[in-house]
Amino acid sequence: MTSSKREREYERRRYEKWVQRQAAHRARRRRLQVIVGSVLALALVGVAVVAAVSLTGGSTSAATPTASVPASTPAPTGTVPDASLAQARTWTGAMTLNSGTVDFTLDGAAAPQAVASFVTLAQAGFFNGTTCHRLNPSMHILQCGDPTATGTGGPGYSFGPIENAPADGVYPAGTIAMARTGNNGSSMGSQFFFVYADTTIPADTAGGYTVFGHITSGTDVLQAIADAGVQGGGSNGLPASTVTIEGVETQ
Repeated sequence: MTSSKREREYERRRYEKWVQRQAAHRARRRRLQVIVGSVLALALVGVAVVAAVSLTGGSTSAATPTASVPASTPAPTGTVPDASLAQARTWTGAMTLNSGTVDFTLDGAAAPQAVASFVTLAQAGFFNGTTCHRLNPSMHILQCGDPTATGTGGPGYSFGPIENAPADGVYPAGTIAMARTGNNGSSMGSQFFFVYADTTIPADTAGGYTVFGHITSGTDVLQAIADAGVQGGGSNGLPASTVTIEGVETQ
């Protein structure tokens, strides 16, 4: 073998060894990312469990449309959407459920922060495929917007203060309002509730509940869900007939 051939052979082997080292390095890095991701996921689950126990006593209160401080699901934006996105105007929209469609309007002037958040999440597809996790026939509400369907999930942020809450605690049929943790006016996230029949919800130490929209058609769809009752015949909990949000459109 000539000298030039030996040099080429040497360079080829050295290059192959370099490629192998790089491949091994990438493999180690991928394994590390998987481990770190798993640890973070377990940590977030732990945070959600602690929040559920400390803020709601381990269950959803039957007296108020409660929601734990949302911290378990990353937000599309990562931060609270700016209230100016509500554009101080009336929005129209439609929510397609697996059992029918609910048409609505949103009041961007009266509840700009809630509307900005809801519209941002809706346009990002955040609600698509989520399950409405709470029906309370005595309060006449259906609560949705939790991606975990446990009552403790949210978009990865929380906001306040309360906007446009009725002073008398009366929420007419067709009201769309934000759920929150009891006595905490800055704990709103992605959970909201539909009121399908006139109801009164007493204020707590934080006040009432942010009213940000109104149903224009589809209360019959919600009433049919209510008529089917709560799973296991209970008075407050998962609807007996599973309710899934297939999509939300706003404009």
